[in-house]
Amino acid sequence: MSGNDWLSTIFNSSLPFVDRLSDVFDYQIQNNLIYREYCSVFGISQSSDIQPDSIPLLPIRAFQMRKIYAADKDPELIFKSSGTTGMQQSTHYVADAAMYRTAIANGFYEHFPQDDYSILCYMPGYTENPHSSLIWMASFLIQNDASGLSKFLENSDNLDKWIDEVINHGKKPVLFSAAFGLLDLIDEIKVLNGHRLEIIETGGMKTHRRELSKKDLRNMLSEGFGVDHRAIHSEYGMCELLSQMYAIGDEWFTAPHWLKVSIRNPKNPAEICKPGEEGKIGIIDLANVFSCPFFLTDDKGVMDDTGRFQVLGRWNSDNLRGCNFLIDRD
Repeated sequence: MSGNDWLSTIFNSSLPFVDRLSDVFDYQIQNNLIYREYCSVFGISQSSDIQPDSIPLLPIRAFQMRKIYAADKDPELIFKSSGTTGMQQSTHYVADAAMYRTAIANGFYEHFPQDDYSILCYMPGYTENPHSSLIWMASFLIQNDASGLSKFLENSDNLDKWIDEVINHGKKPVLFSAAFGLLDLIDEIKVLNGHRLEIIETGGMKTHRRELSKKDLRNMLSEGFGVDHRAIHSEYGMCELLSQMYAIGDEWFTAPHWLKVSIRNPKNPAEICKPGEEGKIGIIDLANVFSCPFFLTDDKGVMDDTGRFQVLGRWNSDNLRGCNFLIDRD
């Protein structure tokens, strides 16, 4: 299938997930040498051999060690994870930028309709990474706002003035930032009109001073910006993942229809944890058809009996990256 054919298949919610999954899995077996070799260890060679919950999940650190790529053309985008000096970065080779644009738009605008919201993006630190997928995503959302009100926040910008301008245009203002950036804004900028603001925090980076639980973070954001807890949302995404998940007004994430999340036993990743049991977060993201859609993260999570999940930190304190629960401060 061509890129357009994959777009019309993967993001078509009228098609059963298992059918889309079967097509993507067979494509991976045929075109992704690394994933094919990984599946061969489990004796799996075609989609008829698997069920969604039994698909082998490639350890996410493979993106640090090998070129994970399943397309027959040069990548249009290359994303690299953030990291401290000397840390091996993950690299995600993206064959089709349209796939990423579609995943961003379909996921983000489901919760924050394009005609209703304008976005102020504050991404300190990430701008130092020329291959940041988060910066690419933020730039796309800004460029896609026909009102011209969405933009990046510079240190000298007046946040209150921007909030007033957005509201005067009949739209809702939303501030989109890494958690540590939001905490810095509380320290640096006195926000008078924060009660009219919605916030999306997208986890933290590894260069700041202390650890916070998600509950403590939400309390600090609520108090610092003067917003209700229900106006504080979270995004869960990463360099290796073309799709994002959102927790709207609380700590429970949901996945879009082309993505499936499971919680796996870290000692036996083939085993799915029961609701309420902690384990590693496993992801099937069909939008990753040209890299690898099936991988096991190093994030700790728990799922409820409705399929929502929480992110509870990292299983390994080494090589922290993209953690949505801990904010490390020097």
